[in-house]
Amino acid sequence: MDSWLGRKLELEVGPVAHGGHCVSRVDGRVVFVRHALPGELVRADVTEDKGGSFCRADAVEVLRPAAERVTPPCPLAAPGECGGCDWQHARPEFQRELKGRVVAEQLSRLAGIEREVEVEALPGGSLGWRSRVRVVAGADGRAGLRAHRGHRVIPLGETGCAIAVPGALDDVLARKWRPRLEVEVTLDGAGRTHLRELEVARGKTKTRELKGGVAFERAAGRAWRLQAHGFWQVHPAAAETLAGVVGEWAQAPADGVAWDLYAGVGLFASVLAGQVGTAGSVLAVESGRRAVTDGERNLADLPQVRWLGGQVEHVLAGAADASARPDVVVLDPPRKGAGRAVVETIARGTPARVVYVACDPAALARDLATFAGHGYRLAGLRAFDAFPMTHHVESVALLTL
Repeated sequence: MDSWLGRKLELEVGPVAHGGHCVSRVDGRVVFVRHALPGELVRADVTEDKGGSFCRADAVEVLRPAAERVTPPCPLAAPGECGGCDWQHARPEFQRELKGRVVAEQLSRLAGIEREVEVEALPGGSLGWRSRVRVVAGADGRAGLRAHRGHRVIPLGETGCAIAVPGALDDVLARKWRPRLEVEVTLDGAGRTHLRELEVARGKTKTRELKGGVAFERAAGRAWRLQAHGFWQVHPAAAETLAGVVGEWAQAPADGVAWDLYAGVGLFASVLAGQVGTAGSVLAVESGRRAVTDGERNLADLPQVRWLGGQVEHVLAGAADASARPDVVVLDPPRKGAGRAVVETIARGTPARVVYVACDPAALARDLATFAGHGYRLAGLRAFDAFPMTHHVESVALLTL
């Protein structure tokens, strides 16, 4: 088959798909189209074709716009430009509807679960929410962001990033950097900016703190101190929101046993500890050494929380704590999901309730299918627009026997 790269297509745009694009079909091939909306007629340029059954394209001209289309608030949210946002050309309400369709489609296709999904907005609006940004210096030393599915640097210029918290990027935009150097920026809950350089050399990443280093946050009724560039929710309202849902659905019994897997610095462990009380126990498992250190320090007043460092699948296979049947398990795995081995280990413990926090609907659906094979049913699902303007969505699922 001849490559379609660079080919111009006139497309009837079909349904939304997972990944920030919509689906069209031409001559028996699937075309994943960015910068388009379902129902539109567009002209599109093919940007990637590796052969096989599909290719990728950008809508460069809209011939018949959808009613939900708007002008993107950022001029860099355009074909060939910044790859950070997927849906700036859609009304925020419609963005959430599209994300709900994606979650529902993944649940149906991968887990056989038929369910309508409403994606809830978080406080603060659809712009100015991103508290953590990684920028890269272009050839001229100016900070920018990567193009979609590429390494080309798109300069941010004086306007900065529309979804970043206002002021977060002031320090990096005010100076020039060594070309190709990456800089992580974190604006914490106390309004402090933290900067760290990242440089890859011979396959190894070297880091250097430039400013700050210890972040301050508040969530779940507690103050938190943690490594500024470690794991914490990117949206300022997400940690509090998710902790609230986990607390409502976990219902860990007094004096009971709870597991917090992929525990980060212990946000959910703190909620579980309050439910089981000092006579209960919470096993917090986390692979990041610094996160464990931060978690132990932040939860030092909760002796019922025990920390184990290491990959979850390895810790559960070898830890004595894992032999104690958990009443409740909370897990917040990385984007790839927990996977069959972890799910089956959890299921063997027969917890009455499992609360699964997920940042990828496909991974969530695959793991829910595995849980279903062990008798668990989806008793509740909430989804949150924790990443407005992008295709990402945060979901919380409650599973019961």
